Amino acid sequence: MPTTPYQRTVEELRERATLFWPEELSKREAEISIIPIMLQTQDDFVSILSVPVAGIERLFDVLTASSMSVNLFVKHLVVLADFGGEMLQRINAQAQALFPDGNFQYRWEGEQQTYHFKQFPIPGTLDNARLGISGKKLLEPQSLMPLQQDVIALLILGSSASDETVASVLAKCEIGNYIGHKDKLERFLKQRYIWVSRITGGAQSNSLGQLAQEFVADYLDEHLGIAGLEIKRNGHIPHIRHTDDRRLTTFDLVLSFQQKHIAVEVSFQVTTNSVIERKAGQAQARYEQIQKAGCKIAYVLDGAGNFQRESALRTLCAYSHCTVAFSPTELDTLCQFIRDYFSSADRS
Repeated sequence: MPTTPYQRTVEELRERATLFWPEELSKREAEISIIPIMLQTQDDFVSILSVPVAGIERLFDVLTASSMSVNLFVKHLVVLADFGGEMLQRINAQAQALFPDGNFQYRWEGEQQTYHFKQFPIPGTLDNARLGISGKKLLEPQSLMPLQQDVIALLILGSSASDETVASVLAKCEIGNYIGHKDKLERFLKQRYIWVSRITGGAQSNSLGQLAQEFVADYLDEHLGIAGLEIKRNGHIPHIRHTDDRRLTTFDLVLSFQQKHIAVEVSFQVTTNSVIERKAGQAQARYEQIQKAGCKIAYVLDGAGNFQRESALRTLCAYSHCTVAFSPTELDTLCQFIRDYFSSADRS
């Protein structure tokens, strides 16, 4: 049973929980989430590629006349072909060997055609940032530029290269086989988007978890107002170890003030997964070491998925000095817990 106002039961935590992403995190998540943006613009992407054209240059005309931003169009191609920044940089570095005359020979509707590179290869790095398809840049619409034309040609026509070596390197770049054939195109995209969702799901979950941690860190930094307080992401508390190799334990956040420390673990899961189980499995050992060292550990726990793992939540509540949900009111409670603890350090 709880012994302080900060040590809550699962039932008390559920009463205060947000359960689903608050607006602040939804806005941040929209800036980094790939799949929702792609799904929202899939119809526009399909409509561009559904137009029958006589060659890649005519496709550029269709893209320019559309309402879709070029960098978003390129992002679709990159993700669907699983051909990201590392692979783009590799073919840029090997361009002389792959395209010795500066041209790209390919087959289109059974006919041999030639694409003359406008800017590729480029000096330096050819990466997602250079193409405007990384992070927030994806939300900034861009017009068609020569380098993007070159990359689009490779991503669409790569597997149709006349040279067998080039076709092998660009084997995943096969969407050109479906241009002008809407039914085949939609079937292909449906299969690919299912696959893309699977391979990016874990990455998206990790990025959302990082967003929650960053939000809590920023909130504490802004609202605590303790001069000399240090907040470290993925931080350590001196002498706290729980791994077999005796490395220092890593916590989502560590707050330090006058030789005293508070670890804060953050978990916000809308869909259920095993992260909360892992944290629960470590909870008792962490709590006992931290308690013995005269330090504290707190948890920020929320999300409908986490509350489906009630046993894990009960363990975390039992081995925590403070447990709060994810809302300004709840984080204010965490701030007060932190002030209470560090004020005792200030008096000592």
